This record gives sequence, structure tokens and C-alpha cells, in this order.
Amino acid sequence: MANKYPKDRFDAVPDNLQRVGAHRAPRAKGRGWIGFAWAALATAILIGIGVIGLFAVNSGINLPGGLGGAPTPTPTPTSTPTPTIVPTVDPSLNLTVLNGTTTTGLATSVGDTLVKAGWKVGARGNASATNITKTVVYYSDPKNQAAALGVAQSLPGAPVAMTQDFAVSGADITVVVGSDYKPAQ
Repeated sequence: MANKYPKDRFDAVPDNLQRVGAHRAPRAKGRGWIGFAWAALATAILIGIGVIGLFAVNSGINLPGGLGGAPTPTPTPTSTPTPTIVPTVDPSLNLTVLNGTTTTGLATSVGDTLVKAGWKVGARGNASATNITKTVVYYSDPKNQAAALGVAQSLPGAPVAMTQDFAVSGADITVVVGSDYKPAQ
């Protein structure tokens, strides 16, 4: 059986206390908004630190409406005249003529045409492929572009192209003759 104790001061509960449990006080009004306000303040501080960090890294940010640093003027492109390369004949350059077709003796024939035009043809031979359709004049050094254009004038319809594919051969200019080559009449 339970013991009965005499009533003391702890047994008297005031009527305005509104207890829920043994030692709980009622919740303060607006307590949820205080937590939200602290979170919003912390977020605003972190965003401010981030913006200041961006200013430090980028030396100023241009924002619309005049906020931020002075706008950087956009440079206007100036047109520079492209130099016109004049085709030249330079007999001091070495030419190699390669036959890229199945026609026998075509490299010799084209080489003879170039010698008559004032060029020094060092080697004549067959290309590694025999199905080349377009005659092309190749050069590997930009300073030889004018001479390559001069060779192309001797071979009507032949374009020029810069490549390093033939640089190991030692030739300054390499002509690969394709099936489109028509000898001058």
C-alpha cells in the first residue's frame, strides 16, 4: 500500500502556471520566429562574405544600374590589311615532283615543264598512293609561299597548301601530281 505523506509547499500549484509536465514551463510566444530570424541573419552574413570575396578576386564586379566598378570599354577591332603574296620563281629552291597516278612518266613530264619555267627540280618519283585526283603544290615553310604560288602558276589549276608532311624529304616545295593534271598545250 502506498504511503501517505503530509502536504507541503510543493503540492500547492498556482492556477496561472498551466503546467504540461512535472517541470515544464509554457512555451514563450514567437519562439519559432526567433530561430528563423537567426538562420536568415546567418545566411545574409555568409552571402555578404561571398560577395566581398568575389570583389577581392575579380577586382570589382560590374552590376547593372551603375553598381560596382567602372565598366571596361570594349576594344573595337581594327582591320589590318592582308598582305598580297606575289607569285615568284626562285631557282634556288629544291622541288620534288611525285606522281600520284597510275600514268607512267608523269612525274618526269611535270618536272620537265617546271625546269622550262625556271625551277630546279631535285627529285622525281612516285607518290605512296596512286589514286590522287587533285594536283597540289605543298610547301612547309611560310617564307616559301610566294614560290609555291609561282610553281602553281606553271601548273594551271593546282592549289597550294602548307604542310609538314614532306618536310623530312629536304625539298622546299613538293608537287604531288593528280589525275586532274593536263599538260599545257
